[in-house]
Amino acid sequence: MIRKPFVPASPYRRIPRSLGLALVATLSAAFLCAQQPAPPAQPAANPGAQQPAPNNAGQQPGAPDEVVGNPLVINANEVNLIFTVTDRHGRYIPDLKLQDFALLDDQKAPSKVTSFHQQINLPMRVGLVIDASTSIRTRFQFEQQSAIEFLLQILKAKSDRGFVMGFDVTPTVTADWTNDVDKLETGVNRLRPGGGTALFDAVYTACKTKLLDTARGQEPVRKAMILISDGDDNQSRVHPDEAIKECQRAETIIYAISTNWTPSRGKGDQVLKDMADATGGQVLFPISVEEMSNSFKDIEQELRSQYALTYIPADFKSDGSFRPIYLYCNDRRYQVRAKKGYFSPKQ
Repeated sequence: MIRKPFVPASPYRRIPRSLGLALVATLSAAFLCAQQPAPPAQPAANPGAQQPAPNNAGQQPGAPDEVVGNPLVINANEVNLIFTVTDRHGRYIPDLKLQDFALLDDQKAPSKVTSFHQQINLPMRVGLVIDASTSIRTRFQFEQQSAIEFLLQILKAKSDRGFVMGFDVTPTVTADWTNDVDKLETGVNRLRPGGGTALFDAVYTACKTKLLDTARGQEPVRKAMILISDGDDNQSRVHPDEAIKECQRAETIIYAISTNWTPSRGKGDQVLKDMADATGGQVLFPISVEEMSNSFKDIEQELRSQYALTYIPADFKSDGSFRPIYLYCNDRRYQVRAKKGYFSPKQ
């Protein structure tokens, strides 16, 4: 029996609408105040002293910009939050400012916002995890072709890296981390369908052995898992909530493409949705195998239409605990898709 994946409950679910709006307004003010540096101490009055000219050089803290030039460095007590903003029709919304959002980390406004960027160009680390069980044998070749086209389009040789993992009863890496698209293509073509389905084992292994980076003080990257499966699991030893927690520890966004072509959504589709929602991604439901390439294009577009926010949480503790995140756009026409939280590094 498949257990329902772990998704941290939101503490705001039962807040009345009027109180919720007031909370958002309060959070926005606190969020903006948190990023402002403290005003310098005023010297004692001295009519004869010449006052220094104000220094207006440099960019304002938190100003939106593309990540260029010197790479950012994430310190041990900083959180790097990648998120997507869409309207109700799924169209991506560009050019929003920091003041357009409200944020809570562990139910508190952050103590300081260190950077805010839109249309980001951070290096990507992409894991392509493909269901190679017997159930997808008839459409496997087309899935391989679509996956290869996606890798060719999305990876930039100088900065990005990818790996390929297939799974049936066990996960198998057929192409390790590389920026060589030919090696990744070879890894996809080496996959052969057969056997049962251990989906949760594969997701857990991909995050723990490939995407989890416990080191801090490094250049931030965008980590994404492209998961191709029908979501049905009949062989895993790892529970669904364990797989999701490992993704959250690895700070990896799951983009799932369902291979269930039937008109009705099954339990497997809900499994994929829960995993994607918990990590800030989404699940796509192509109506046929021929439409799968369009799903890859949708993921590619989203990866190029994201925002990045770096901040220092209030009362941050390096104790390995899970810290829920609540990110909200003040314009009610727009929806924010971000991870539900993260695990603080454990000393």
